[in-house]
Amino acid sequence: MNHFARRTAAGGAAVIAAAGLLLAAGCGDDDKDTAKDTIGTVTSVIGGPGATTTAEGGYGGMTTTPDNDDTTAPGAPTTTAAAAGESTTISTPNGDITVSGEVYKKYVAAGGASSPLGMPEEAQEAGPDDGEYQDFEGGTIYWSKDGGAHIVWGEIREAWEDEGGANGPLGYPTSDEKDIAGGKQSDFTGGTITWVNGETTVTKK
Repeated sequence: MNHFARRTAAGGAAVIAAAGLLLAAGCGDDDKDTAKDTIGTVTSVIGGPGATTTAEGGYGGMTTTPDNDDTTAPGAPTTTAAAAGESTTISTPNGDITVSGEVYKKYVAAGGASSPLGMPEEAQEAGPDDGEYQDFEGGTIYWSKDGGAHIVWGEIREAWEDEGGANGPLGYPTSDEKDIAGGKQSDFTGGTITWVNGETTVTKK
């Protein structure tokens, strides 16, 4: 079984984004005020409360930008403040797909499109008991009001889905996959699933 290491998006993406905005603003004497404004915008976006440093733009990339920023390249994903929280729209081979709310926050924390989760495969969907989920290339993020947002992937995800997923007796995940002796474990409202020495075990409460 292939379990992925977690990683967060590198801070270097913010430097790249800042450099791109400075180039767009120009370096001539007539453009000094524009350049200063651009630097202020980059600083406020990167350093503001709740701001995130994310991966480079392009297919599968994410870029944090204010709502009125016109410097984002065509086709590059953008992150904006939305009524229900932040969101990003990612250009994929299957079209533009939006990731939003608590699922978005978890996606960014995991490293976004440059993480093992990869790009979203489809739009966010409603789950049972007012929950939400979204499928990505490398796994799925599930959110519930009681358990929060968690990633389920690999053999543990397969076993959980065989048990009915969030609609089954195990219910929603209450933890991300974690290391245990000899393997991995994910906790759910109705039990646990472990993957140890190549074998998956479902334990219900």
